[in-house]
Amino acid sequence: MSPDITLAPGPRNLITDIAGLRVGNADDPRLRSGVTVLTADVPLIASGHVAGGAPGTREMALLAPEESVGTVDALVLAGGSAFGLGAAEGVMAALREEGRGHPVGPARVPIVPAAILFDLLNGGDKGWTASPYPVLGERAFRNAHVDFAIGSAGAGYGALTADLKGGLGSASCRIIRDGKTRFTVGALVAVNAVGSAVVDGGPHFWAAPFEIAGEFGGLGPAPQHDPTRLALPQLPLPRGQTTIAVVATDAAFDKAGLKRLAITAHDGIAQALVPAHTPHDGDLVFAVSTGAKPLADPLDPFVLGHAAARTLARAIARAVHAATPMARDLRPAWQALFG
Repeated sequence: MSPDITLAPGPRNLITDIAGLRVGNADDPRLRSGVTVLTADVPLIASGHVAGGAPGTREMALLAPEESVGTVDALVLAGGSAFGLGAAEGVMAALREEGRGHPVGPARVPIVPAAILFDLLNGGDKGWTASPYPVLGERAFRNAHVDFAIGSAGAGYGALTADLKGGLGSASCRIIRDGKTRFTVGALVAVNAVGSAVVDGGPHFWAAPFEIAGEFGGLGPAPQHDPTRLALPQLPLPRGQTTIAVVATDAAFDKAGLKRLAITAHDGIAQALVPAHTPHDGDLVFAVSTGAKPLADPLDPFVLGHAAARTLARAIARAVHAATPMARDLRPAWQALFG
């Protein structure tokens, strides 16, 4: 007989429902880009996985289970394509000022992996002399809090999808077993996809089967959809896009377990964006753990992976649903068309 397991959002329905996590945003309206930073008061166990064909990353190699550095001090999601990787420098500077980082003798080196999305052609002013991303990274880190904005904010400020504005999304779920919360899972995502988050132009979301409590409109699944029709992005194909995400949990995974969690969480991208993991997307998922709650049952990793995928799918829909209209938008916001 299967155990009685249900999912319910945390009180904020944000990744920060996992105790100890904080998220900060910084963005620039003229640039139409921004940075989002996830951090905590103590280092986080971390790994990750890339499934898209055009990733842009920093410090990704050290997240492999076989590498010796076991924890990170912050994770960065940024716009700006490869320029956005510089946001991690600003975060490192702020962490160093706080005396944080991986100890190497008397020295401390902050460990800050980063992933970027391509938003250089979204209509913003990209004619900078000095890259703005280190400053945005430091600002985002200093803004880190348990409450933060989603939609047109941080790394999702200038994000686009095939047919609508993208954005920054987050969601959480408590895994309730036999009436008690066993673990919490959260997702944070910047949605800038080649594909679409909505069915046949909207308003219904591909992630509708996983929606909880009307968190992205409560419209339910699309009433009609032709399954023989292959949903493809409009021509000409975009030259770069990318959906970048973090899934987090309080379950005490090691790096190998977190890599498997990140791989499984990619299912949430495929459930919420069509098509996903294309040659022009750099789709990436980081996975982190606070290590607060031990894994006590062989079923736990299965349940946590399933919950991570569902939570990431919900976060993607919430990002697009929450995006706000602005002057000179290249894509309409969901709220402008259907809100």
